[in-house]
Amino acid sequence: MIPAAASEPILSARNIEKYYGELHVLKGVSMDISRGEIVSMVGPSGSGKSTLLHILGTLDEPASGEILLENRQLRTLKGRSLAAFRNRHIGFVFQFHHLLPEFTALENVSIPAWIAGRKKSEVRDRARQLLEILGVSHRMENKPAALSGGEQQRVAVCRALINQPDIVFADEPTGNLDSANARELHQLFFDLRKQLNQTFLIVTHNESLAEQSDRVLRMQDGEILI
Repeated sequence: MIPAAASEPILSARNIEKYYGELHVLKGVSMDISRGEIVSMVGPSGSGKSTLLHILGTLDEPASGEILLENRQLRTLKGRSLAAFRNRHIGFVFQFHHLLPEFTALENVSIPAWIAGRKKSEVRDRARQLLEILGVSHRMENKPAALSGGEQQRVAVCRALINQPDIVFADEPTGNLDSANARELHQLFFDLRKQLNQTFLIVTHNESLAEQSDRVLRMQDGEILI
């Protein structure tokens, strides 16, 4: 369950609206997530889950509404300031990993920290530590083509964690994995919460895995059901 100390929201969204042309995709969505909480978001395709996740992660803009992360109003950030904030404070895990094929696992994990301008020795040590925690340190010099799907996704999780983000957004992270690897990845999220007090918002179609989360948000027709 949620750690006792996690009471004040780390992420707050209020009245998020989104349109694609005349299609009303998000209809005044509001939500709060506490530090160290693992929240899953479920719902049918087209319900607005991934759109909301991308807006919360500053990858897309809402038509209206406000988002606060660590009490920082995100709509005040633009361009490079927004990119730098996203790199430092938000981690992402996607269904298809998005690892760069020409780089090793260690290098893929390190890229966000290199972008942030951190010292290479510090980044290397942190990347190795994360790969060890997630059980793929023996594969750190391998490129993605030599890794299994489960190993690639673990490397992608390490990459999401390299800058010690306030929250990790995971969009169908188990959608490309078999059932055994899917269960292992969800368990890893709980292990990471225990070890690092990491916060997660996970979009998934896997109801059984979602039910293991601290809370499940159910979306339908652009709204979160009460």
